[in-house]
Amino acid sequence: MRILISGASGLIGRALAERLRSAGDTVQTLVRRRPDESAGEIAWNPEAGVLDASRLDGLDAVVHLAGKPIDSRWTEATKKAIRDSRVRGTKMLAEAVSQLPTRPKVFLSASAVGFYGSRGDEVLDETSGPGEGFLADVCRQWEEAAAAARGAGIRAVQLRSGLVLSRKGGMLARVLPPFKVGAGGVVGTGQQWISWISLADATAAIQYAIGAAKLSGPVNLTAPQPVCNAEFAHTLGKVLGRPTLVPLPAFAVKLLLGELADELLLAGQKVLPHKLLAAGFHFAHSDLESALRWELTH
Repeated sequence: MRILISGASGLIGRALAERLRSAGDTVQTLVRRRPDESAGEIAWNPEAGVLDASRLDGLDAVVHLAGKPIDSRWTEATKKAIRDSRVRGTKMLAEAVSQLPTRPKVFLSASAVGFYGSRGDEVLDETSGPGEGFLADVCRQWEEAAAAARGAGIRAVQLRSGLVLSRKGGMLARVLPPFKVGAGGVVGTGQQWISWISLADATAAIQYAIGAAKLSGPVNLTAPQPVCNAEFAHTLGKVLGRPTLVPLPAFAVKLLLGELADELLLAGQKVLPHKLLAAGFHFAHSDLESALRWELTH
C-alpha cells in the first residue's frame, strides 16, 4: 500500500512509519522543510495554504497525526496555535484528498480522549457525547474538520488517543526521571482516570484500522484497562523498583501549569476501546504493568 503520514516526526508518526515500512508498505510523509522527494517527502504548510495536491493522487491511505504539542503552559496565543494547527491542517488535507482523481480508501485523523472532557467515573466509549472545556472543544472541531473526506465517500476514522506510553517521549518520558530516584507519586487526589495505550499497540491499532473496512468514525485508541492516577503511580514505581511517596498536590500542579493542569493532569476520562475490540483487534499490552515492563526493558 502507498500511505501518507503527516506528523511523521512525532512519537507515534515515527513508530508508525517504521511499522508500515517493515510490513512492505510505501510510506510518504508531509514535511514543512524543503522536502527530499527521493525519500517520499512532500512539502506542506497549512498556515500558508501550501500543499502540492497532485503528489497525493493514487494514495491508498492517509494518516493525519500533525498538531502542535499541548504540554506547555497555555496562553491565549498558545491555545489558538493548538486549535489552528489541528483544525486548519485537517481541513486542508481532507479537502485536498476529496478532490483527487483517485482518492484514498481511508482517511485517518488524530483526535484525543480529551473529546469527552472530565467525566469522573463515567465509563465512556465511542457512543459517548462530547464533554466541556478547551480540549473537548478542540477535539470536536478537529474531528469536524475531516468532513470533506467523509463527504467524498472516503472512509474516515477519528483516532481518539489516550496517553501513549513510551520512554522516548510524551508524559512517561517526562515523569521517568523523578520516579527513578524515588521522587514520584500521586498527582492531586489520585482518583482521576488515565486512559492509556502502549506505543506498540497504538501503532498496531492504526495499522489495523487502515485495513479494517468495518472501522469508521470515532475509534478510541486506548487499552481496555484504564487506571486511576494513584494506580498508575504505584505500578510505575513497582516496575522501577522505587517508592512512590512524594505526592504532587493539586495547588502545586496548578501553580506550575495553570489551565493545562486542570484539563490534562487533574481531570480524567475512563475510556474503553469498544470499536477496536468489536472489530477483532488484539492488544499486546492490555494491562498497565505489562505495558510498562515492555516499554522500559525493550
